[in-house]
Amino acid sequence: MKEHKIGYYFIVMASVVIVLAGIKSASVIIIPFLLSLFIAIILSPLYNYFKSKSIPDIVSVTLVITVFILFLALIAKLVGNSVHDFSANIDTYAQKLAQYYQLISHYTASFGIEISTEDIANLINMKQAMKFATSIIQSMGAMFTNGFIIILTVIFMLLESQYFVKKVELADGHQETMAHIERIFSKIKNYMVLKALISLFTGAIIWMSLYFLGTDYAFLWGVLAFMLNFIPNIGSIIAAIPAVLITLVQLGGMSALVVMVLYTVINIVIGSILEPKIMGKGLGLSTLIVFLSLMFWGWLLGIVGMLLSIPLTIMAKIIFDANQNTQWIGVLLGTGDNIALKEETNK
Repeated sequence: MKEHKIGYYFIVMASVVIVLAGIKSASVIIIPFLLSLFIAIILSPLYNYFKSKSIPDIVSVTLVITVFILFLALIAKLVGNSVHDFSANIDTYAQKLAQYYQLISHYTASFGIEISTEDIANLINMKQAMKFATSIIQSMGAMFTNGFIIILTVIFMLLESQYFVKKVELADGHQETMAHIERIFSKIKNYMVLKALISLFTGAIIWMSLYFLGTDYAFLWGVLAFMLNFIPNIGSIIAAIPAVLITLVQLGGMSALVVMVLYTVINIVIGSILEPKIMGKGLGLSTLIVFLSLMFWGWLLGIVGMLLSIPLTIMAKIIFDANQNTQWIGVLLGTGDNIALKEETNK
C-alpha cells in the first residue's frame, strides 16, 4: 500500500515538472495571453459601465480600447523620452556618485577602517541599479511589441466575458463548479482593479513629489513606482533605489534623505494602512508564500510573472481549496489566521 502511495506521489511530482517545463518553453504564447487576461480584467468595470448605459457591445469595446490605447501611447511617449535621455546620461550620474564613494572612504578611514572606493563602488553599483530599473520598463514595453495580438485578445475576452459563465454552466451543469469559478473571477477581478487604482495613485504621488523636489526624470520614477507596486514586499524598495540615487548626485544628501523618507511614508501609509482597509482583511496568503510566489512566477514567466505573482497564486489557492484531494495545498498557502479560524469552528 505504501509503495503504491510513493509511486503515486512520484508520478504527480513528475507530471508537475513536465507541466512547468511546458509552460516555460511556451512562455512566448502564455505571457501575452496572461497579460491580455489581466488587462481585460482591469478594463472590465469600464466596459460594464458603458454597457449599463445601454451602449451596444461593439461600441462599448471600441470606447474602452480607444481610451486604453490613448493612455498607453501617452505613457509610452513620455517614458520613452525619459529612458532614452537617462540611458545617455547614466555614466555622468555614475561619475558624480563616485565623489560620494571617496567621502565615505575618507570618513571610514578616520575611524581606522580602510575601505577602498572600488569596494564601495562594487557594493553600491549605481549603473547596475539604474539599468535594472529601466530594464523593467523596457521589458514591459517589449511585451507590447505584439500589441496588435494583445489588443485583439483583450477585445475578444471583453466580448466573451458575459457569456463565459453561462457556457461553463451549460458544459458542466454543476452548481458547485459555477460557484468556484465565480469566486475565482470575483476575487481576482477585485484584487486587480483595486491594486491597479492604488498603484496608479502611488505612482502619481511619487511623480508629483519628485517633480516638486526637482529630481530628474520624475515621471519615469512615478511609472516605475506604479509598475513595481504590483510586486509585493520588495517592489517599493526596488522602485525607491534609482530615485534616491539620482536625487543624491543631483541635489545632495538632504534631498536624497527627503526622498527616502517620502518613499517610506508612502509605503507605510498606502501599503500598510490604506491598501488593507480598501482591499479587505487580506489575500489569504502567508507572507512567506507571497515572497516565494514572487520568485517562482518570476523564474517561470519573467517580469510579467513577478507583476502577476499574487493574482496567479490566489487563483491557484482557490482552485486547490475547491478540490478535497488538494485542499491541503490550499491550507499550506494560507495564513495563520485561517488555521486559527478553522480551529475555532472545529471547537
